[in-house]
Amino acid sequence: MSYEAVIGLEIHSELKTSTKIFCGCATSFGAEQNTHVCPVCLGLPGVLPVLNKRVLEFAIKAGLALNCEINHFSKFDRKNYYYPDLPKNWQTSQYDLPICEHGYVDITKSNGETKRIRITRIHMEEDAGKLVHSGTTIKDSDTSNVDYNRTGVPLIEIVSEPDMSSPEEARLYMEKVKAILQYIDVSNCRMEEGNLRADLNVSLKPAGSDVLGTRTEMKNINSFKAVEEALTYEIERQEEVLEDGGHIIQETRTWDPERGVTLSMRSKENAHDYRYMPEPDLVPIITTDEEIEAYRKSLPELPDARKARLEEQYGLSAYDAGIITSSREMAEYFDAVIETGADAKLAANWMMGDLAKNLNAEGLEISASPVDAKRLGEMIGLISKGTISSKIAKKVFEEMWKCSDSPEKIVKDKGLVQITDTKAIEEIVDKVIEANQKAVEDYKSGNKKAIGALVGQVMKQSKGKANPQTVNQILAQKLAH
Repeated sequence: MSYEAVIGLEIHSELKTSTKIFCGCATSFGAEQNTHVCPVCLGLPGVLPVLNKRVLEFAIKAGLALNCEINHFSKFDRKNYYYPDLPKNWQTSQYDLPICEHGYVDITKSNGETKRIRITRIHMEEDAGKLVHSGTTIKDSDTSNVDYNRTGVPLIEIVSEPDMSSPEEARLYMEKVKAILQYIDVSNCRMEEGNLRADLNVSLKPAGSDVLGTRTEMKNINSFKAVEEALTYEIERQEEVLEDGGHIIQETRTWDPERGVTLSMRSKENAHDYRYMPEPDLVPIITTDEEIEAYRKSLPELPDARKARLEEQYGLSAYDAGIITSSREMAEYFDAVIETGADAKLAANWMMGDLAKNLNAEGLEISASPVDAKRLGEMIGLISKGTISSKIAKKVFEEMWKCSDSPEKIVKDKGLVQITDTKAIEEIVDKVIEANQKAVEDYKSGNKKAIGALVGQVMKQSKGKANPQTVNQILAQKLAH
């Protein structure tokens, strides 16, 4: 029997606020353990929480950017459960009246197909603390200590419908959500710091059937690679169990990236009763149409709209425009290059070529590039004006990466100005023709590709400075006689 995967994601994103959701403690990452705490986030008796207004603003902006309806009336609830990193023994979250509902995200798969992934809800909640184990995992640890610095850091949880049917779709969905959250500047989305992580729910059903299978859950997956690999393994594991006549157990599993397997953590035969109750210490949230519209107007141009603009305005391919708009920083860098008057297609090529190669080699984000957008635009302008060739430009770019000089200064100091004088080029062409008679004969015998070898020799003789277009024209004229 063939099976179809049914996948849903719960994405948790820490919000980019300077203080926690219900108190004034700092949210900065990496501080000494248990130093960003106070009686409120530690849940001590007699304290009262106060909602950080910026959290509400960021949650509404996220909802609008993800095409959600914003509820005019929402409230907080207590989600009761016991775990060592939860000092109050409940998590302040939202249950039946979340701030956002009924949204969607469109993804484009590798085959070019566009698919809509529905979003059930987005709700606000506080993060829990962090257990620090003495071993590699909790299972091989003798002791565990708790760090409450993260307790009370504001989160939004973005819950999708089970609309994804492959690991690729799940990865693309999470990548798209990350890009949107970064565009609207509500989250750092640093996955290595736990800013963005996902719980993966997956089950199998017989192909063509509407009857869903028993699902398993994998919690706190914090990389795109892990999302795809964990789902791929879990789908294969469930297929093997079913094909052998077994039954899938509803359980929570963990992903072991070293071994490339999922491992059972705890069974979850029945849905856990969290005994939700309205949070008595926080008033309900009333949001007006005017407030929602003001937040909507404050949003920047989002990835899909920006991608469409680059295709229409500059004639970029869907692929190029998609790469450039994959992050807000890259899109803004591109716009800054264009502002210098640089050709858009050349700008895209250089950003996705030499710039990306150098950034990847040194593990840098584009915001930390030694070559800023203004200098790259100026260099592209020199190519367009014919001052330097594309080949010389690579040498100029290498120098720009190492120093802060302008491209004009580098070209002047290094003597890299392109030779456009037809008489000077003609002299080099004559010498090359005389020294490469076999290539000349091959060309005249009908092998038109042989001219490439002659062009290469001319460029070599001119140390890459001859204008390639002029070289081709002069060679073609001389070889025609």
